[in-house]
Amino acid sequence: MSTQESGRTEDGRACCESGAQPRKSHHSDEFKNILGTRLNRIEGQIRGIKGMIERDVYCDDVLTQLAAVQAALGSVGRLLLEGHMKSCIVDRIGAGDYEVIDELLVTVNKLMK
Repeated sequence: MSTQESGRTEDGRACCESGAQPRKSHHSDEFKNILGTRLNRIEGQIRGIKGMIERDVYCDDVLTQLAAVQAALGSVGRLLLEGHMKSCIVDRIGAGDYEVIDELLVTVNKLMK
């Protein structure tokens, strides 16, 4: 099982284990590359939308592109949420930290707006 799949770092810590430092996730390079590629594409789409507005492109066409960007951002959010639930949440519940459930619910509500 890879580090990404187990949700643990090379030294065995959980991906979001904080200790004395701020919590951090520890994604594999492959996962970061996947997210980075998607975010770069979204960034390009946003620049394209800005150009469409500057060129006075028909509003419906701009709105269609905005919907595509929102869907792409939602996809990135779902990927991150899935990884978070499979690693950080499971590990924190296993350690007896049930407050993480409230934290997760807040996050899910933000994503669903």
